[in-house]
Amino acid sequence: MCSDWAVSIRTACGAIGFDRSTFHSKSRRVDQAAVEKRIKEICETRVRYGYRRVHVLLDREGWGINIKKVYRIYRELGMQLRNKTPKRRVKAKLRDDRTKAVCPNDVWAMDFVHDQLATGKKPRILTVVDTFSRYVPVLDARFSYRGEDVVATLDRVCRRSGYPKTIRVDQGSESSSSATWTCGPISVASRSTSHGQESRRTTPSSKPSMASSGRSV
Repeated sequence: MCSDWAVSIRTACGAIGFDRSTFHSKSRRVDQAAVEKRIKEICETRVRYGYRRVHVLLDREGWGINIKKVYRIYRELGMQLRNKTPKRRVKAKLRDDRTKAVCPNDVWAMDFVHDQLATGKKPRILTVVDTFSRYVPVLDARFSYRGEDVVATLDRVCRRSGYPKTIRVDQGSESSSSATWTCGPISVASRSTSHGQESRRTTPSSKPSMASSGRSV
């Protein structure tokens, strides 16, 4: 229009009601594909750079992109770094080195089961299962179960059903008391050991009491 009518930009903009700043403004929009390509190149050559360092390099090269856009593209491309070391996840698996039961009273598995009544009280149930016959010699529920209670229950049951060769237990305050309880060549195997192996076999001359064992329950 200015060249056709031989008028100035100011006159032409005033005639059509157009703002001169809009006429002189230039688009600052950069090519999205080019920015993504450049960010990917930086991350491939400088593998330890985060989005802040990438933004500094882009700013030095004159791209004129704010840090928020760099961060958005950086995440969309999946270039973010993992700052924390991943936690080691322990997977439950069957352990082949555990003692396998070959007859009744060979291996017993002892554990506690928790429940809650309608009144809000939480009983603890001591369960003992023969891993060979699946017979349950102990199913005893109490509101308070101490180490000496476990010992007394095992004494009563073993006098009735016979003594097992191995008792497999969890590592707990009550279950650890079974390690001090034995009558004859009985071993106590822990489920929480590092390699799933049994603890050392003990054959004391007499069954030790809770006081002489030195354990606090």
